[in-house]
Order: sequence, then structure tokens, then C-alpha cells
Amino acid sequence: MPDLTETEIKLYTPELAVIQHKLQSAGATLSVPRVFERNVRYENAAKDLTSRGIVVRLRQDNRALFTYKEPPETITTEELSHRFEAEVEISDFATMEVILGKLGYAPHLVYEKYRTTYHLDSLEIVLDEMPYGNFTEIEGTPDAIFATIDSLDLGGYTRYKTNYIQLFENVRRHLRLNFTDLTFENFAGVDVPQRAFDSPVIE
Repeated sequence: MPDLTETEIKLYTPELAVIQHKLQSAGATLSVPRVFERNVRYENAAKDLTSRGIVVRLRQDNRALFTYKEPPETITTEELSHRFEAEVEISDFATMEVILGKLGYAPHLVYEKYRTTYHLDSLEIVLDEMPYGNFTEIEGTPDAIFATIDSLDLGGYTRYKTNYIQLFENVRRHLRLNFTDLTFENFAGVDVPQRAFDSPVIE
């Protein structure tokens, strides 16, 4: 049975060219060149998947993928995200949308990114250009992740355990944005300071 877990760390890295240079100097392999992603998150009839930390997602880049994720588990370090993830490639994005609709699921959120994927030893390292900023995700075993952070001198970058959607919610609340989709069009002209990624204080 395949390992259906995802263990990763997310770093806020505004200058992706710097990260790219570090990866190339370390001998990382470019496995997927920069590609545009469109993701659609779904909710069930009760609209409680997001509140329970469950992800049901369709993704379109150079492939179509269907993904299910469970809430993150608690592990030894709060800097890492560790969760069950099952993902399959599908042949037809539009038909899968119809199937999900017939099963009672409805689109909840659209989010976009550009992603460049590298592999370094046992790790997958992705450079993500999000509408609100740039991030690097490193996926693998905890020991390998932290060893690579040290070897690439990435220790000075802010680490976020939460996912891009929760960061989006933090940004929306900080900046009082009234749109609900995380798209490049929506963020055109919006300046997002790093402090906006932190969970806002509830007043």
C-alpha cells in the first residue's frame, strides 16, 4: 500500500529566484517546470468539511487531479504539517465536477498559483507563486526536511504550518477584503504585508 501521508514545511520566501539559485547550486533536479494551477475546493451538503479540516479538491495544471485530505495530525514539532492525503489522476476534470455534484458536493472556493517543482535527494521542493505572495514547500521526512533547511541556509525564513487557504482567510480579515476566491485577478493591485499572514486578533 502506498504511503498516503504528507509531511511538509511551508516557508515564506518572497524572492523565489534566490531559492531557485540555492536549489540549482545544491544539485536539485527540476522535475516540473513552472505551471499554472487552478484548484477548486468542495463542500458537502452540511458545509462542514472546511470547519473540520477536510479537503476535497479538484486541481487542473498539466494534469487533472482529485485529492482528499484529512485534518493535520500533531507531531513532535509544530513547524511541520503532517496529514493523510490521497490523490489520484483523473482523465476528465469537467466530468469529475459533474460526479461530485451528483454526490452532493458543491464548489466552495477557487484558488490559483504558479508552481515549479524540484527534487533534491528524497525531498520534493516546490516554489509557489500565490496571488498574495511567494512560498517554498519542502515535503519529505522530518529529519530530511530540517537537514535541507540547514544545508540550503533557509533557517531565516518564516515558517507557516497552516495551509494556503487559512493564510488567505487571515489576509482577508487583516485587509478587510470582500472577495472569496484566491485568484490573481482578485489580488491585482493589493499590497499584502507579511503581517497579514498571521492569525488576526479577534475583537
